[in-house]
Amino acid sequence: MNSKVENSLPRWLPFVVGAVLVAQFAGLSVWQINRGLGKLEDRRAFDAAGQFSNFHSGADVRPYQALKASGHLDTERQFLLDNIILNSGYGYYVLTPLETAENEPLLMVNRGWIEKAGPTPELGALAERIDIDIARATVRGRVGSLPKPGVRLGDAIVAGSTWPMLAVYPTQADLEQQLGQPVQPFVLLMDPEDDGGFLRHWVPTEMGPSKHFAYAFQWFAMGAVLTGLLVWHYRKRSL
Repeated sequence: MNSKVENSLPRWLPFVVGAVLVAQFAGLSVWQINRGLGKLEDRRAFDAAGQFSNFHSGADVRPYQALKASGHLDTERQFLLDNIILNSGYGYYVLTPLETAENEPLLMVNRGWIEKAGPTPELGALAERIDIDIARATVRGRVGSLPKPGVRLGDAIVAGSTWPMLAVYPTQADLEQQLGQPVQPFVLLMDPEDDGGFLRHWVPTEMGPSKHFAYAFQWFAMGAVLTGLLVWHYRKRSL
C-alpha cells in the first residue's frame, strides 16, 4: 500500500518541498543574524552614550543617549506599568510625567521598578510609596522606550483605576489619552545615581546578540542537513 502511494506521487515533489524548507531555514538564519547585529549595534550605542546633554522639546535624540531635563514632576498623575518581571519577581515600572516647559509635550520618566506586594494592588499604599516631595527637579537618564509585549491581551489601562493609574504595556497614544495632552516620543530612563527613583538596571535587551547568532547557526545547520539529504536522495534515485 505504501509503495503504491509513493509511486503515485511525482518524483520531483520531495525535492520541491525540501527546497522550500531549505529556503525557509536560510531565511530564518539570516533573520537571526540581522537581529544579532542589531543587538550589537544597540550595545555599542548604549556604551557610547557619552556625557549628559541638556534636553529641550523638539531636539533630535538617539537611542540610549544620555540626557538631563529640568521641569516639574507631576506626581499626581503617575502610571504603574504592571506585569514587569525583574529578578524573577513581579512588579511595576513607575512612570512619572515631567513638564519641561509650558505647552510642550510631557517627558515621561521611568523612575525604576518596585516589587508587587501581593496579587491585589492597594493603590493607596502604592501612591504613598511612589510619592516624591521634589516639585521641580533636574532628571538625568538615557533615551529609552515603553516596554513592549510579545502579545497584549485586554486593554492597556486597567478599568476603573485612578491615579496612580495601572497600565499594561501602554502605547504613547494610551498615555496621551489618559493625560489629555501630548507626550514626547521616548521615555527617559532615570539614571541609577539620581535620587527619587527605585530599582534601576537599564540594559539594551535581556536577550544578547550571542543567542541570536546561536539560533542562526541552528537554522543554518538544519538547512545544511536537509540539503545533504536531498542530494543523497537524488543520487540514490539516479542510480
